[in-house]
Amino acid sequence: MFEVPVDALYAWLGVAAVSVAVLGVVVALPTTAPPDATTAADAVDRVAVGPPDARATVQIDAAAIRLGPSQLSLRNDGGTASATFAYGPVTPTLADDQLALVLYGQPPASVFETSAAFEQAVADAQVRGEWRQAPAEIDVRRVQWGETSVTLVG
Repeated sequence: MFEVPVDALYAWLGVAAVSVAVLGVVVALPTTAPPDATTAADAVDRVAVGPPDARATVQIDAAAIRLGPSQLSLRNDGGTASATFAYGPVTPTLADDQLALVLYGQPPASVFETSAAFEQAVADAQVRGEWRQAPAEIDVRRVQWGETSVTLVG
């Protein structure tokens, strides 16, 4: 009368297996949302269509960034998000780059010998596109010197 049916043991084992599987799924879910690449790309586009010497600084929340002439990608523990620039191409700059001096306020004529050298530096920078450690913010500046009009992002 007080015996446990044999089927109850299998039911308990099944419930335990399902519980372990659900726990595994919950633990594997990301704890944070992917970064917002669209907001950063929109800020770059606003500067790109602005007058020469237009500037902006955009806060980003990402661990890594990949910046190319036509697209911005951000990555964190929650995943990767990308956004395409509507008004490109843009020119990525690095902290140790001559273009970074122009990005942060120096006139191109004080950094480069000729406008042709400036144009060549812009062309060389536009082939970049590797993942790098992301800063807390990116700076954007539109610069024009001679026939060269660029949007610098760094």
